[in-house]
Amino acid sequence: MGFDMLIPFTILLILVVYLIYTRTKFEKNIVDLYEKKFDEWKEHSTHNEKNDKKCKQLVGLVFKEEYNITIEMIEDNESVKNSLQQGKYKIKDK
Repeated sequence: MGFDMLIPFTILLILVVYLIYTRTKFEKNIVDLYEKKFDEWKEHSTHNEKNDKKCKQLVGLVFKEEYNITIEMIEDNESVKNSLQQGKYKIKDK
């Protein structure tokens, strides 16, 4: 009585093992493919170029004394002095 159910159960077991194996192999292939594509994307990406954004640097302080505005330089920087003398600056409100 148990022998007649052994053949379908064996076929079912072999089928399940085969499907698990092929799915695992397929998933591994997909992961490898995506890792390869990601590495290619990193090589050809323009995002890798460094966008050196210059940081703000404190070079002076602005004071108001009665009706006069004075700028005190913290460090001796000729390019900043030239920019101030030529009027090349921006006023930023908060």
